[in-house]
Amino acid sequence: MYQRIRALREDKDMTQTQMGRILLCSQRVYSNYERGDIDIPTAILIRLADFHQVSVDYLLNRTDNPHMAQ
Repeated sequence: MYQRIRALREDKDMTQTQMGRILLCSQRVYSNYERGDIDIPTAILIRLADFHQVSVDYLLNRTDNPHMAQ
């Protein structure tokens, strides 16, 4: 469900543990986000979008355009 957050993380050569630290969660919780085992809270989605400089809609596969609306 959230394959884009994995792809974006891997594009930056980051581990799940590193992303967990940025998002203030454990590696296990972050892994659950990537696999879609648990829904990502809105605040975390916003943090992810800001970190990767993409839109939340892009993370949620609602658009193929990664750029945020201006």
